[in-house]
Amino acid sequence: MLQKEEAGIVYFEFESFGSYGRSQHAIFSRQGGVSQPPHDSLNLSVSVPDEKTAVYTNRTKAFGLFERQNDTVVHAHLVHGNEVARVTQADNGTWVEHVDALITNEPGCGLTMNFADCTPILLVDPVQHAIGLGHAGWKGTVVDLPGAMVRAMQQQFGSNPAGLLAGIGPCISWDNYEVDEPLVSEVKAAFANWELLLRKPEGKGNGRYHYDLPEANRQRLLQAGVQQIEMPGLCTADRTDLFFSHRAEKGKTGRFGSIFVLSP
Repeated sequence: MLQKEEAGIVYFEFESFGSYGRSQHAIFSRQGGVSQPPHDSLNLSVSVPDEKTAVYTNRTKAFGLFERQNDTVVHAHLVHGNEVARVTQADNGTWVEHVDALITNEPGCGLTMNFADCTPILLVDPVQHAIGLGHAGWKGTVVDLPGAMVRAMQQQFGSNPAGLLAGIGPCISWDNYEVDEPLVSEVKAAFANWELLLRKPEGKGNGRYHYDLPEANRQRLLQAGVQQIEMPGLCTADRTDLFFSHRAEKGKTGRFGSIFVLSP
């Protein structure tokens, strides 16, 4: 990923998306906002106990870098499922209920979601001119949210999975994601190659599994036929200077945001 900074806001872009000139995207860091600890400082979520005036100031600052505002992007009410919604500019300023992915092929439409250890999934179809933004934690990988995004773009836009560009954004890494039931049993049931995803650290720890969340999302995309996948290797729990981490900060934290716009 490429790290950039503008107006004091640090954000990241997938390098592989640069070849497609009809989209703009960013995964924002936690830096450059006005929220106070423990939500310091670019918290973009109203689902945490931050001052709402600070959140909307942060959104104005962050989205403004892409000439957007809170009411000119489409939001989602995330539920850790595999539902995908096709949206247009008519959905601007609204929260689409009970979905974990948004897709569009309407020029000018902008998508946004927030994260704090779960995985941002971004898809670009440079042929059919369509984009998708998704949110996949461990439950999202079990119910195959990444694959659902690919299939929705196939059905709605005629996308060829092999031609999609995919980006797996910053999330919690295997090193920092110690897990227990029911996750272990559900991952074993969902993935034939679960041994690749659930592993125990050698010579340390308490004998519990750790879950490889970014690899699980990559496996789901590969199974859906996607071949071009960029992974930044940025761990939210390791880099709390850059990102909010629900696990590392014991739930007392904010949410870093993302924006994805299909340009005219």
